[in-house]
Amino acid sequence: MVSRLADGARRGRERVRKFGPGLITGAAGDDPAGVETCTAVGATTGFSMLWLMLLSTPMMIAIQNMAARLAIITGRSLPEIITAAYSRRLAVAIVSLLALANVLTIGADLQGMAEILAIVTGLPSGPFLVGVTALVGYLVTFGRYRSIKRVLIALGSVLTAYVVSAVLARPDYGELLKATLIPHLEHSTAYVVAALGLLGTTMSPYLLFWQAAEEREEHKTVEQAKEAAWDTSIGMVYSSLVEYSIIVASALMLFGTAAPLETVRDAALALRPLGSDLSFVLFTVGILASGFLAIPVLAGSTAYAVADTFGWREGLDHKVSDARGFYLVFFGSLLVGDLIHWSPISAVDALYYSQVFDGVLLPVLVGLLLLLNSKPEVVGEYRNGRFNRSFGWLTLLVSLGFALVLFAGSLGAHLG
Repeated sequence: MVSRLADGARRGRERVRKFGPGLITGAAGDDPAGVETCTAVGATTGFSMLWLMLLSTPMMIAIQNMAARLAIITGRSLPEIITAAYSRRLAVAIVSLLALANVLTIGADLQGMAEILAIVTGLPSGPFLVGVTALVGYLVTFGRYRSIKRVLIALGSVLTAYVVSAVLARPDYGELLKATLIPHLEHSTAYVVAALGLLGTTMSPYLLFWQAAEEREEHKTVEQAKEAAWDTSIGMVYSSLVEYSIIVASALMLFGTAAPLETVRDAALALRPLGSDLSFVLFTVGILASGFLAIPVLAGSTAYAVADTFGWREGLDHKVSDARGFYLVFFGSLLVGDLIHWSPISAVDALYYSQVFDGVLLPVLVGLLLLLNSKPEVVGEYRNGRFNRSFGWLTLLVSLGFALVLFAGSLGAHLG
């Protein structure tokens, strides 16, 4: 009995040690811009969006798993696979949209972190912006991939602060269960905007590129695809749990009482007088941890995608001198994100336009993932299973609807 328990504990520890790209990707999806979106969703719609979080979780698992499988089976990144299967021109177009969306999101995230530190200290946000960027650059320049991976996983675990915050808010669990299991739809503009923002936050294209690149970086074999699927599932469930908790906490503390929340600063200032000091501290710690986790992933996914599109040497295990193009894109993404703070583009505008680009890109990527995972010449005998096919097609329909509604709204606003 003792030996069986010891073997079980050993296997459990081994499985935990193998966590990596999927868990990091899931946690990175909860970046400061995503936290702000989920907080605004809870503050404006209460519990009415919780069913959408439940629905989006298997969709997230399916599309991330498809991206990871492609990388493991082919030994290539997504831009390389798209170039080989279709054309470099298509890969360049996709990566260009990805880079634009990522840089704008980096700008919004950096501003959010700097503003949180400014609120806590009472100092201007500008120096904090530079300091955060320098710290991220130092970590990536002087760390090795394995060290960076451990840091990112540790930062991801800090996001449990949001789960604690939801529990401390003392929800009615019966009401919570009902809102989670029974879909609630409204025809109001606020509801539609909140739904689109939430879906855009949970299924960001940069997460697909990052995980595929990292699966390849870890040199996994086809036999390890199931292991990667387990890692992906855990990461996406964890991401959904964090976002779910943010919505619950903000709904209980801010629904019906807060002014419109357009930035992370708005959310923090709204929570400070209404919640306890502990709630504000948990929110602040979560924002900082999510930023330090998500910004390297955003810049890294951009650098991987650009480098792989043009055939440059890439990877976090290379020195800067050995992969100059890769690191130039990485640090350039951070620098442009910084410059957004001093440009006429506000954090609100940056977040909005990044969602526009993501809204265009996501259905294209999901459609390509479905096609590529069904091509025998690409994946051989390892074609999509029923789960990935079913929820992949559902994701395609939902993301396409997201894009159409987004453009219809933008066109209506322009014509109006």
